[in-house]
Amino acid sequence: MYNGIINVYKEKGYTSFDVVARMRGICGQKKIGHTGTLDPDAEGVLPVCLGKATKVCDMLTDSDKVYRAVMQLGVETDTQDLTGTILKKVDTSGLMEQKVMDAVMQFEGEIHQVPPMYSALKVNGKKLCDLARAGVTVERKARPVTIYKIQVENIALPYVTMTVSCSKGTYIRTLCHDIGQKLGCGAAMKSLVRLQAAGYRMEDAYKLDTLQEYKEAGTLKDVVTPIEHVFEVYPVLTAKPEFDIMLKNGNKMALQQFQETIKPEPEMKVRVRMSDGRFAAVYEYREDLGLFRPSKMFLED
Repeated sequence: MYNGIINVYKEKGYTSFDVVARMRGICGQKKIGHTGTLDPDAEGVLPVCLGKATKVCDMLTDSDKVYRAVMQLGVETDTQDLTGTILKKVDTSGLMEQKVMDAVMQFEGEIHQVPPMYSALKVNGKKLCDLARAGVTVERKARPVTIYKIQVENIALPYVTMTVSCSKGTYIRTLCHDIGQKLGCGAAMKSLVRLQAAGYRMEDAYKLDTLQEYKEAGTLKDVVTPIEHVFEVYPVLTAKPEFDIMLKNGNKMALQQFQETIKPEPEMKVRVRMSDGRFAAVYEYREDLGLFRPSKMFLED
């Protein structure tokens, strides 16, 4: 069984679930999860977690992301992108580029978004998109998200191409819609590419057909990123040989039971390895106990 993460390039036409289903066939295992839904018409980075790496799916989903989007001004749809039914069209020939730029840049920083009805978000156990397809609209509360940076790459009205660096939970479709509302002409997302997620970049991503070729060549393991890569920002502690069994069993451990010496701080997280160097777990320091205790265990059998 593979344990790790593969940086998959999700192509247009695939749902995130489709990618997982295809990856199960390629990897020959069921324990696989993705790290953040992309709409079928969107493409780009979709890190896929295999085996024990599924334990970090939520962590990767919660990471910051970078997108390139093309927004079309002067049109509104029920889905906030061009796959939906057009609700309104407005002539944008009188729009000035500077006015568009000024409106776009007002959305940098912390903003509040109302999640779109056509989304996978659940309300009372039901996906909003399923309710929307049934003709049901429910009230959604605005949620805070952070737009770290918007770089407008090109304005060729009615189209605006921009790169957006943002926090988890940001809907780029809704960002386009809200910019359109600010300008008074409406807007919808024309296309979307996820350039980066959880540190994984588009230029390093593999298409599904390429991964199938690696599988057939017996080299799929070469493109699997070790789980430990996710936790590279944490310092490393390596167990002394006589304490390997304690680590394997997920016991609390004292600093003296590791080969390295560090200065523990409250709630400090560390990567913990077996004495032979195998990544085993993420531990957290508990000042009240004076011990490190397991946060997540990953040791392969």
